[in-house]
Amino acid sequence: MTRFGKVIETFEAAIQDIQDGATIIVGGFGLSGIPEKLILALQEKGTRDLTIVSNNCGVDDWGLGLLLANKQIKKMVASYVGENKIFEKQFLSGELEVELVPQGTLAERIRAGGAGIPGFYTPTGIGTPIAEGKEHRLFNGKMHILEEGIVGDFAFVKAWKGDPLGNLVYRKTARNFNPLAATAGRVTIAEVEEMVEPGALDPDEIHTTGIYVQRILEGAGYVKRIERRTVRPALAQS
Repeated sequence: MTRFGKVIETFEAAIQDIQDGATIIVGGFGLSGIPEKLILALQEKGTRDLTIVSNNCGVDDWGLGLLLANKQIKKMVASYVGENKIFEKQFLSGELEVELVPQGTLAERIRAGGAGIPGFYTPTGIGTPIAEGKEHRLFNGKMHILEEGIVGDFAFVKAWKGDPLGNLVYRKTARNFNPLAATAGRVTIAEVEEMVEPGALDPDEIHTTGIYVQRILEGAGYVKRIERRTVRPALAQS
C-alpha cells in the first residue's frame, strides 16, 4: 500500500478477504467495462456460493462466465442472460438461482442501495411475474410495486483512469453500470488501466469520487473483446 492506504499492489491481495457466500455487485455491460482482472483473481481464489449482481453474466469463456464455468456463483441477479450457454444449462438443471430484474429497475436498485435508500416504488413489472409477492401501492391513479435497494458486501468496478485517492474516470460507454456499482459496495475495489498522480484528474471530469472506493489498483494487458461482432458486407464498386 501507499501512504494513501487505498492502493493495492496485486489483484490477489485486493480480493483476499472475499469469503464464500459473499454478495458482489459487478460493473460492466456485456463485455464493455467489466473488471476482468478482479474476476480472474476471484476465479483463481475459488470463492464459492457467491451472489453476483450485474447487468449480465458475461460469455461462456470471459468475464463472469468464467465464475459460472467454475461453479462459483450460487445466485445471479441480472437483467439479461442471453449470451451464455453455461448459464442456461446451470439454470435449467437447478444449480443456479436466478433473479431477473428489468434493466432500469436493476440500475435504480443499485443506485438506491448506494444512496442509503432501502426501497422505492415503480410501475415497471405490474401485471407480470416480477410483481408477484411484492407490495403494491397506488400513486396518482397508477399501480406501483415496491422494489428494494441493493447493497453488496463488495463491488468490483473498472475505470480508465484513477488516482491513489480512489477518484475514477471511465471511458465512453465503458462507464455503464460502473458508477452505480461503485457506490453500492460496503467495500468497493476499482481496477484501472492507468494510475495517475493525485491532482492529475480534472475535478470536473471525475465520474466516481474517492469516498466510494476503498481499494484501487492498476492492471495491464487488457483484452478489448467484443461480445458479438457485427459488420456490414463490403459495398460493391460501381
